[in-house]
Amino acid sequence: MNISSCRRVEEFILLGLTSQKNIQIVLFIVFLLCYIISLGGNIVIITLSRISFRLHTPMYFFLGNLSFLDIWYTSSIVPKMLINFLSVRKSISFNGCVSQMFIHLSLGGTECYLLLAMAYDRYVAICCPLHYTNIMHSGLCNKMAAGSWVGGILNSIVHTVLALQLPFCGFNVINHFFCEVPSVLELACADTSLNKTVIFFFAMLVVMGPFFLILITYGYIISSILKISTSVGRRKAFSTCASHITVVSLFYGTIIFMYMRPGSTHVANQDKMATLFYSVITPVLNPLIYTLRNKDVIGALVDLRKKIVLDKGSGH
Repeated sequence: MNISSCRRVEEFILLGLTSQKNIQIVLFIVFLLCYIISLGGNIVIITLSRISFRLHTPMYFFLGNLSFLDIWYTSSIVPKMLINFLSVRKSISFNGCVSQMFIHLSLGGTECYLLLAMAYDRYVAICCPLHYTNIMHSGLCNKMAAGSWVGGILNSIVHTVLALQLPFCGFNVINHFFCEVPSVLELACADTSLNKTVIFFFAMLVVMGPFFLILITYGYIISSILKISTSVGRRKAFSTCASHITVVSLFYGTIIFMYMRPGSTHVANQDKMATLFYSVITPVLNPLIYTLRNKDVIGALVDLRKKIVLDKGSGH
């Protein structure tokens, strides 16, 4: 269909997770709590990584970036999803849909690269401990973080620009709870084979590329840990990687399931659940994973609490 011959879609309708009103109310409460926990946990990590001297290390510099990313990741999706749970007409404007799509893709790509940067930090800490300070200096950390953000944004620009070239002039109902690219492409009044090819190519570059590098990195890390002579030393070394391994497994497990399957095997409800997990649930779990068993973060929280108590006691 010629773009000039069709009327541009001004808004999309999001079907969401369910059409049952009672379930929507329950989901509203559940995801509101998840959103509050995610915001609170990630803000705490960002604050501690900036004010606590014991957390002024490359690992927590990257973790602060990840927490900042997770705040915007969930904020690009959850508030609108919460509104739609309580709305009769679950609509989103065309520009709002494009913005949501761009932000989600940018932050998703950035997280892939950030997790790779964090894996490299753990590799240097365990495999090259004597040179850790010299290698992981602030200049390198800043460049790795900036490269992660630039890579994620460039990835998003490509997909968003290609999507905007398509005509949307007919059916405007998206079978999803937000404007994810594959779901939006289904509504285009034109051939989307180029878009799907580019999605697969960039999924290999942005998702699988960092993932395979992380696997290789952990191959070297595990090899170095096994060479440690004492079991206490091995446990201590492994514990410094446990949180990162857990986050990588949760994030990549669902995102690979979502983007690396053949198109014919995609089922709407399965795709929604996978997207829900890596877009909403994982940002809630990340701060919990990095704090519950992390002595440095717990110690920083204790120090902050003592400081607040002392300040109140001295009248400041």
